[in-house]
Amino acid sequence: MAEEEEEPRGRMRRLAGALGRVDGRPGLVNGTKALRTLLPGDPDHGDPLSVAGNEPSNLIGQRIAQATNRRPSALREVGFGALQMWQALSEAQGRGRGNREMTIVFTDLVEFSDWALEAGDEAAIDLLRDVGRATETPVGEHDGEVVKRLGDGMMAVFGDAPSALDALVEARERLREVEAKGYRPQIRAGIHVGRPRRIGGDYIGVDVNVAARVAEEASGDEILVTDRACEALSEETVKMRRKRRFKVKGVPSDLGAHTIERA
Repeated sequence: MAEEEEEPRGRMRRLAGALGRVDGRPGLVNGTKALRTLLPGDPDHGDPLSVAGNEPSNLIGQRIAQATNRRPSALREVGFGALQMWQALSEAQGRGRGNREMTIVFTDLVEFSDWALEAGDEAAIDLLRDVGRATETPVGEHDGEVVKRLGDGMMAVFGDAPSALDALVEARERLREVEAKGYRPQIRAGIHVGRPRRIGGDYIGVDVNVAARVAEEASGDEILVTDRACEALSEETVKMRRKRRFKVKGVPSDLGAHTIERA
């Protein structure tokens, strides 16, 4: 009986070995790679940057990469080719890869790190949970998307600047109800409008860097908005004053920003 069971197993092992040898043939691997350059989408899809994130397609890509990262594989290229086409289809439907204008937001907490050193990890974690509820909930309520959490801050994207501003104003109000011993949490925020490129679950590009730098220059409870974002806001619904021009690495030299409040 044992010999009868071993024979099918042996055939399966031999078949798997043969498939592995065929799958790894350089000519077949190079051919599938060449075919991917003819497909719509990013032919480099499959690197760690492009499959980062928690969307189903990203998670599938991560599994393919983990299973085939030790050797060249034609099946790997076929799998990533399918995900590449899926990504291209998503982008064609307006889910972004540098061809759609978006409003980019960065926030963080003022002087949080200094307080956390004194308060300890447990108190800091409790505060960050409360801050997350206060600041991230309005993002979703105003049709935004939290792209990533950055310690005591976040990056989010919106379809338009008014929605981003409304979300930040509401987040700031909710944050005033959050209490922590020896610390009053205040956010500073930057808003910029641009065309970031989406890769995996993240956005990259100059416009992302600009939004991050603008947020860093804001003061406590201040919402700092670039010229481009101001152009998308109605002067009848906001009060703005010129903050200054930036001389910060990674930000265009002619960039101006305004402190914004809802009228």
